[in-house]
Amino acid sequence: MAELLTTKQLQEILKVDRTTIYRMAESGRIPAVKVGNQWRFPRHQIEAWLWQQNPQPQPAPMPALPLREEELPATSLERAFPRECVQLIQDIFAEQLGVMLVITDLDGNMLTRPSNEAGLFTATETSPKAHQRCLEHWLSMAGDPRLQPAFTRSHLGLLCARGLIRVGTEIKAMLIVGGIAPDDWPPDEERLAAIAQFLQVDPKIIQDHVDEVHRVDRRRMQEILPYVQRMADVFSYIASDRSRLLQRLDKIAELARLV
Repeated sequence: MAELLTTKQLQEILKVDRTTIYRMAESGRIPAVKVGNQWRFPRHQIEAWLWQQNPQPQPAPMPALPLREEELPATSLERAFPRECVQLIQDIFAEQLGVMLVITDLDGNMLTRPSNEAGLFTATETSPKAHQRCLEHWLSMAGDPRLQPAFTRSHLGLLCARGLIRVGTEIKAMLIVGGIAPDDWPPDEERLAAIAQFLQVDPKIIQDHVDEVHRVDRRRMQEILPYVQRMADVFSYIASDRSRLLQRLDKIAELARLV
């Protein structure tokens, strides 16, 4: 998942008028998503779409777009993400909401330690296959084209949702809310056995920890869901602000070397 282009930026790339872009977006002829009342265009999907329209042996990269001052290129996620600070805030959010929280990159790799872990998650993570299944599920969440959070079933059969974390204009990470038992929890023995087989763990591990999940009723889930992206926005602000600060420091250091 990458930068969301504005209509004006896409005009500079396609060399067409705004009305044409709107018509293409509304008819589904070009990759687009609605953010409020405005169209936005996932950059990597636009690149793939352009390649399909006019394939070449080696596709030329899209031209660099002029950035406004507030849209300076983001530093790397590793530099822009103050993990200790973010971990403390994440721990508080998880405790107050009564759910499990973790931040991952867009490949599903954890950037923070899980907060308020569900015991079932912790127990199964000892299995390499279960860990792989978890990463696969988080990776699929990163690829979900929906911008608004929605609860889905995880590799364990529990409910989870994700908010998107941006650094500057680019989506760089996810805040995952999970470990929530659905209405039909716990599963029957046959379903438990199927989960154990899918994760390649001892069925007794599942049975021993099946009740170590977060119980949240439907009303509370609907209250939590709007906060998922709001929490992610907090981390986006922290990372983006730190990114801008680091860029300024880098420029100062570069100027100092020239003196």
